[in-house]
Amino acid sequence: MLSAATVLVISTALVKVIGAVYKIPLVWLIGGTGKGYFQAAYDIYTPLYTISMAGLPVAISRLVSENIAANKFRQAQRVFKTAQKLFLFVGLFGTALLMLVALPYSKFLIKTPENFVSILAIAPCIFFCCIMSSYRGFYEGTRNMYPTGISQIIEAVGKMILGLILSYITMWYGQSVFDKAAGQPVKIFGTLVQTQEEALSAMYPYAAAAAILGVTIGSLCGMLYLMIREKLSGGAFTREELINSPEPLSAKETGRGIVKIAIPIALSSMVLSISNFIDAITVKNRLAYAMETGAETIKQMFASSLAVDNVLDADIPTYLYGAYGLAIDLKNLIPTLTMSLGISVIPLLAAAWSQKDKKSAKTNIESVLRITMLIGMPAGFGMAALSTPIMELLYGSQQPGLVEIAGPILFAYALPMAFYAVSTPLTNMLHAVNRMDVPLKSMLLGSITKIVLNFVLVGNPSINIKGAPYSSFACYAVIVIYNLIALIKETGIRPNFVSTIIKPMFSGALCGVVAYGVYFLVNGKIGIGNTISTVVSIGCGAVIYFISLLLVKGFARDDVEMLPKGKQIAKVLEKVGLLG
Repeated sequence: MLSAATVLVISTALVKVIGAVYKIPLVWLIGGTGKGYFQAAYDIYTPLYTISMAGLPVAISRLVSENIAANKFRQAQRVFKTAQKLFLFVGLFGTALLMLVALPYSKFLIKTPENFVSILAIAPCIFFCCIMSSYRGFYEGTRNMYPTGISQIIEAVGKMILGLILSYITMWYGQSVFDKAAGQPVKIFGTLVQTQEEALSAMYPYAAAAAILGVTIGSLCGMLYLMIREKLSGGAFTREELINSPEPLSAKETGRGIVKIAIPIALSSMVLSISNFIDAITVKNRLAYAMETGAETIKQMFASSLAVDNVLDADIPTYLYGAYGLAIDLKNLIPTLTMSLGISVIPLLAAAWSQKDKKSAKTNIESVLRITMLIGMPAGFGMAALSTPIMELLYGSQQPGLVEIAGPILFAYALPMAFYAVSTPLTNMLHAVNRMDVPLKSMLLGSITKIVLNFVLVGNPSINIKGAPYSSFACYAVIVIYNLIALIKETGIRPNFVSTIIKPMFSGALCGVVAYGVYFLVNGKIGIGNTISTVVSIGCGAVIYFISLLLVKGFARDDVEMLPKGKQIAKVLEKVGLLG
């Protein structure tokens, strides 16, 4: 499980690095307002995408794994072929639905008709990603994570290159039209403008749509890679394995089996997706309400940011939402990495659970929790300690106004990072032990909590966008606590909380304190610039975290052995008494 997870963690980390290389210059190019349009398109795309494919990849992975464990290779292959047909239909339906709702969503729900173009640009992504997921779910079930990892990297590189190029061309074209007018009123993308600020306001929606078109083409590239790979490889099973395996079920029976597992998972994903959708609408509408009822309070609160980035009053809610999006991008880095652990554990935990192998089940559950905390705790405390310096490092040179807003939002998201990091792995483990109903209940409770708090906090002009992270934390606290209690009750397995939570929490908190102290010393007292101070602080925090974990015996043998030369390292650490 850890070997498979390592492949996905490394590929996901590369994808996130590529994503940062993409999004940082993109924000430099289209600003906070453009980022707001970009984020708003994703807000409607993500729930429809999740609903379209929810449950099916997990069902494929689980069924393929169980059939391979029982040497039913032909049935495993039948699951894949049947799933491809299901995904084809679902992908087409999801894309068509997103195109249909694009205009009413933009015009009436979030009241920014300019978002219509961005939503149309991202709609085909649902189809491409659904087809990709049928391949990824199958390969993950065979415990081969390389196709998933490589396709993710191809997708990320494609969207980075094409997204930046298309967005740059759009901004260049709009600016050239404005410059040729030489101060006279001129139409840019259908909007009559006269000042530079008005011209940029007209360009941003289309530049965001161009960037999103690059995302869609990147998804197409990832899909084509998986299709070509499958054709060239000749299949995942040998001829002998297929000949010696029993007769498979019919496509109809196989489809019923997939749907039977997928529906409860889809329902829980649907609840969270609809909740996130309502959450996005609530945040945007409550921001607009806060602006209507307390415009002067908000303008005074963010006066320096609005002035330095030349934000029109009409664009303030979108601008604030764009700053919020910057914090969300960084907050999502760690949960995206730990999601790989949840994906990797599904086939092994499902196989162990079906064979009543409680020892293996306990090993897998504890490994997932421990590794998730080993990643989430230092990342959360460290990101919280350096939230504003990190924002300054990434965006300060081009968008200094956004840094002042996004830094505190990132702090509020980073401190409880462990809850976000462990949420999906816990859900995956419940799916693997046939308790698909539990995440549905927990997500429903969490979603209600989040929406109510959004309404109260974001609608308050003196809190506005700063209230969104606190409602998210309350939501995920409910989900994680509920799911963890249910997993313990269902499996009868009580994880060792000292090794899985307490030790990483102690070392992670120490990491954050050291990182903050070093930054204060290097930047505040010595006066070295933010870039060097931030990098040095992160490095010092990481070193102290590693040393602290060794001293408290926070690493288990399995954790170390998954590293290159891990067995030799584990032997040395065991000799000196530094393994837990």
